[in-house]
Amino acid sequence: MKKSRVLLTAATSATAVFVLSSPAFAHVSVQPDGEAAKGGYATIGFKVPNERDDASTTKLEITFPTEHPLASVLPQPVPGWKAKVTKSKLDKPIEVHGNKITEAVTKVTWTAEGKGVEPGFFQRFPVSVGQLPENSDQLVFKALQTYSNKEVVRWIEAPTEGGEEPQYPAPVLALSAAEEGHHGGTGGDAKDAEGSEEKEAKAEKGEKDAGHGHEDGAKDTASSSHDSDTTARVLGIAGIAVGAAGVAFGVLAGRRAGGRGPTISTPPPRAL
Repeated sequence: MKKSRVLLTAATSATAVFVLSSPAFAHVSVQPDGEAAKGGYATIGFKVPNERDDASTTKLEITFPTEHPLASVLPQPVPGWKAKVTKSKLDKPIEVHGNKITEAVTKVTWTAEGKGVEPGFFQRFPVSVGQLPENSDQLVFKALQTYSNKEVVRWIEAPTEGGEEPQYPAPVLALSAAEEGHHGGTGGDAKDAEGSEEKEAKAEKGEKDAGHGHEDGAKDTASSSHDSDTTARVLGIAGIAVGAAGVAFGVLAGRRAGGRGPTISTPPPRAL
């Protein structure tokens, strides 16, 4: 009897633990396409599973972190959903690529235009974001998932280091180490980018100058060859003219010599 009660109590406790922790198994999460490097740009996707058997997910609200504002947030169109981007003024302007940004995206809301995410399915909502912070290892978003029966599940509990996973954890985006040569918003990076562009411009100019040099050399060679051909032709024509003049002179001289005629001998007189 006691053994049966112990087993029943254990089963009840396990069921209670499962019920209380079940939302964490299929919560709203966020993952990058590839890597989300510090100081760079990335495409991330919010994965929204449907946890209900009798209702569809018809609305998703993602609140962006204000401690690390993102100046650029561009949602990708999702068939059957309408996206709305909300911006707010920043308490402290941020600098991106040398430009001061006074407002940033604080929320993106997707609303289903049809049935939404039906039971047994999930939907992914891609967003292009940047510039990612350089002084943080992660970004914590807050998500509100609304069902067709008006139920709202708030995925807003931030995880704590070394602590247990919350019952309704907020989506967390892990940031990787900054990539070398990324064009961030710092002055050093901007100067490096300008120096690189200047070097590329000089290299390109050098290649063009070398190309012009080759072209000029080819033109000079062609011109020299053309001049040599012209000189040879002139000399050849002059030689032909001189030869022709010599032949003409010889013919004329021969004619003059022959113009004297044959010598006529006069017979002696006859005797009378």
